[in-house]
Amino acid sequence: MVRCYLSRLMGERKLKIADVAKATNIHRNMISLLYYEKAKRIDFETIERLCRFFQCRIEDLFEIV
Repeated sequence: MVRCYLSRLMGERKLKIADVAKATNIHRNMISLLYYEKAKRIDFETIERLCRFFQCRIEDLFEIV
């Protein structure tokens, strides 16, 4: 299982789903799916945009558990 820590990263910065969607130009529905860990797949471009926005590495955003 892959765990997504988007909700934690957003919580630390007090960001809303709409804020991240607007800043990264990622569709709001994809942000919601990742936030609630319901996404079935994710594009490399989406991962890159999130990592650049949060200034983090992939392993800070995702973990295999």
